[in-house]
Amino acid sequence: MPSLRAADHSVSPPKIHIPRDYNAAYDLIEGNLCAGSAGKVAFVDDTGQYTFGEVAERVNRFGSGLRAMGLEMEHRVLLALTDTIDFPTAFLGAIKAGIIPVAVNTLLTSSDYEYMLSDSRAKALVVSEQLLPKFAPLLPNLPFLKHVIVSGAGASGPPTTSDDPCFWLYSSGSTGTPKAVVHVHSSMAVTADLYGKGVLGVTENDVLFSAAKLAFAYGLGNAQTFALAIGATAVLMAERATPTSVFKRLAERKPTIFYGVPTLYGAMLASPEFPKEKSLTLRLCVSAGEALPADMGRRWKERTGVDILEGIGSTEMLHMFISARPGDVRYGATGKPVPGYELRLVDEQGAPVGQGEIGELQVSGPTSAAYYWNNREKTRSTFVGAWFRSGDKFRQDEEGYFVYAGRTDDMLRVSGFYVSPAEVEAALVSHEAVLEAAVVGHEDDNRLIKPKAFVVLKQGQSPSESLKATMQQHIKDRLAPYKYPRWIEFVNELPKTATGKIQRFKLRG
Repeated sequence: MPSLRAADHSVSPPKIHIPRDYNAAYDLIEGNLCAGSAGKVAFVDDTGQYTFGEVAERVNRFGSGLRAMGLEMEHRVLLALTDTIDFPTAFLGAIKAGIIPVAVNTLLTSSDYEYMLSDSRAKALVVSEQLLPKFAPLLPNLPFLKHVIVSGAGASGPPTTSDDPCFWLYSSGSTGTPKAVVHVHSSMAVTADLYGKGVLGVTENDVLFSAAKLAFAYGLGNAQTFALAIGATAVLMAERATPTSVFKRLAERKPTIFYGVPTLYGAMLASPEFPKEKSLTLRLCVSAGEALPADMGRRWKERTGVDILEGIGSTEMLHMFISARPGDVRYGATGKPVPGYELRLVDEQGAPVGQGEIGELQVSGPTSAAYYWNNREKTRSTFVGAWFRSGDKFRQDEEGYFVYAGRTDDMLRVSGFYVSPAEVEAALVSHEAVLEAAVVGHEDDNRLIKPKAFVVLKQGQSPSESLKATMQQHIKDRLAPYKYPRWIEFVNELPKTATGKIQRFKLRG
């Protein structure tokens, strides 16, 4: 079956040839075998390491097992798996057999899983043993579910095309109910070409470690697609990402590229366990999920000697479409377009905004999702022709950098001016007492919207009215006066999705 490895990168933006007859798993797996890398380590998890040849064997066995159980092309199989070798085995095994894996977050509730199993109409469930208690009560009430997975052998799978549905990911739900996002076979390898190689410069000598999990678009690219498409090695971690668990892998597995989110970077910087610079082997760090506060990026560079490359992507576009570059980092700005993607900023009527003005970001590119499953209205309002409406607000400065200004539904109109919650949050986080902050709109006594901040303090700091006043003055010293938070509420933690995005809609009540 044809591979995307023959893509022509001699021009900019890249011209990628996508063959009609194409299977994503075949390309990602067989490309390494054809390149003579069967004996090279592909994945390292908490229990062992696995070569590209061993991964290929596992993938083939799993795909054959699904077919032997009676699953057919385009049937769905729901994967609730922690980050071990079993995830790429099941995910790619299903794809190679023409079956559609639906990867889900492992931190959800039983009711969440019941919704996703019913909504996807999955015929089979693959689940990590420790998660079985969450699923056991549901099984008798799911008429579409026929199997909890066993393995088999034989069969090579049916022919698939580059435009066939390949896998589903549920959106993180940062603005409400998760939606099933349907991606086609060609998209994974394209993200590796455009971002993994084109921006990060990942090579087969890199060791990749992603705190973002494989069930999410960001983690899927970081720790599976890039490793397999480029021939690098990926470190997998089943447990939840905390400063302690991440530091352990940084010390023991010696990754060269680390992928995190701002929440985690902040917690790591605040941890007394932070490792010595000389003990790290990192050459690049990457951040996505939320805007990276400029102060946090600068402090990380001071502690490690390595820049954090901020970027933004989405489940709908599968990975990054704006990013900083190695050697071209401007903290406080997200970056410039990833080659191969077109971007535009528009106002509420869909007209282009002027340079330096805030507008909604729309994206066009080769990895756009096909549609939302079973949600025609949302599909039609989000995917408009070739353009994906991101729901994110940005402005573009005179040098072409895109600067994040918040979600469309998070933007505040204060005293006749737009206020970006991200801008106020970044200023708050630069205060020495603040670990995290979230800003939302709140009505004053005249029913006018003003900024309200929810603040998590660093360890050893105590909330007080005087501290609130100090923080408010801190903002006034850095931003226009109308932007300062009229109210500050100290909280123990902020509501977040599993990818680390702050769920501001939960703070507005």
